[in-house]
Amino acid sequence: MKIKALLSTVLCIITLTAMAQAPVEVKGLLKKKRSSAVKLFKVKYGKSIEIANASPSANGQFGFLFYPEYEGLYVIGTGNENSPNDNYKFYFKGGEQLSISLLDSSYVLTGKLNSKENVVLTQWHDLTFPLEQKAINFMKVQSTFVDYFPQQEEIVAKSKTFLNGKSTGNAKFDKQIKDIMALDLASYATNFLNTPRSAHPSVEEYSNFYSSLKAVDFAKTTDKVYNYPWGYRTLLGIISVNMRQDGKAYKRGVEGVDIFASYLPNDTLKGDLALENAAGYKAIGDYQTLMAKYDKYVITKAQKERSSNIMNPLLTYKPGTDAYEFSYADNNGKMHSLKDFKGKVVLVDTWATWCGPCKAEIPFLKKLEEEMKGTDVQIISLSTDAEKDKEKWLKMIKDENLGGLQLFAGGPANEFSKYYKINTIPRFLVFDKQGKIVTVDSPRPSQPELKALLQKTLAN
Repeated sequence: MKIKALLSTVLCIITLTAMAQAPVEVKGLLKKKRSSAVKLFKVKYGKSIEIANASPSANGQFGFLFYPEYEGLYVIGTGNENSPNDNYKFYFKGGEQLSISLLDSSYVLTGKLNSKENVVLTQWHDLTFPLEQKAINFMKVQSTFVDYFPQQEEIVAKSKTFLNGKSTGNAKFDKQIKDIMALDLASYATNFLNTPRSAHPSVEEYSNFYSSLKAVDFAKTTDKVYNYPWGYRTLLGIISVNMRQDGKAYKRGVEGVDIFASYLPNDTLKGDLALENAAGYKAIGDYQTLMAKYDKYVITKAQKERSSNIMNPLLTYKPGTDAYEFSYADNNGKMHSLKDFKGKVVLVDTWATWCGPCKAEIPFLKKLEEEMKGTDVQIISLSTDAEKDKEKWLKMIKDENLGGLQLFAGGPANEFSKYYKINTIPRFLVFDKQGKIVTVDSPRPSQPELKALLQKTLAN
């Protein structure tokens, strides 16, 4: 048996997680007409992510040996990460053996050691196979709503009693299988409507099942969507159907995101929606416009990392490009934004009370403020002190009689510092009267070049 990247996968997962007491062993036979790599996917945030692949031997044998990162669904197949086509769901918690044959359009369990969970999943797959083929494998299996809708209603009716007598003894699976079934039916139903057909139904012609399909039922929490391999894709499909049922048209930009978000009761999923849209942006201005409204929904650590990964490649910091539209409170609790200073040249000093070099610049900053008095220059000192040191900041403003506008950003990981990649302080930034970047790393007040730069910017 020739298995590509198997050993490295086993070692990696053992090292990183070591959560399961026993590995999962998959033994398979690829019986497709066209040979291809067989892939193993995990499920994360409602998407499938490839973690290993195996090159079948000359007679089609392949296998995987791995320690599952979590108890739940994994995917095995020859398809890609973004589609359920040629990919199949299996349930692992550690210690299972799975024996399968992958066929041209389906799979079968082989052997006698397959787990009860995977037997139930396979029985469910066999029941819904006609819908899967017509909805997902639509390029090979031609279908219209005339034949699909009656079959869908028949299988939906059978699904109501499918689990009778099928308890596996695994309480977690026996609960999750209900969500899996609901999402499978939703996936097929929405995919059918959203793929090319020779005839498309009007909303009035939708079969009864669609009237029960509501995004809110799947999106109250993240669990259903996140634990399903194509959860995010299916959720968007459901929203698309709900929009048609409600007579809402598709829109571009923030307006389009607003419409989709109106169907989501969960804030984290709203953040995911915004980031998914932002991932396709080419200009930082578009990103800023969207995030001005949706950044409050970017809640989790993973979302914040993704937001930075989307934003950073868009940042050029070129003179003349739009500045980051920050908004922070001053020492009296009043909020101030960059847009408040349109018509003024703005000098931002990022600093902290614990920073020696920052404090060394204070006398020079005071002198510069005095020299620029009467001009359209606004000096803003932006504290990156941690929240626990806010009182120290307030005391220092009073004790040192600090001038300019004193704002509190709240820690070194604040949005302003992340946006401009400020890893060391002090750092001085200059913006022109239109709120455009002049420089994001200017000379310091102790250097005469800063005053000259401000005067030049005033004159432009």
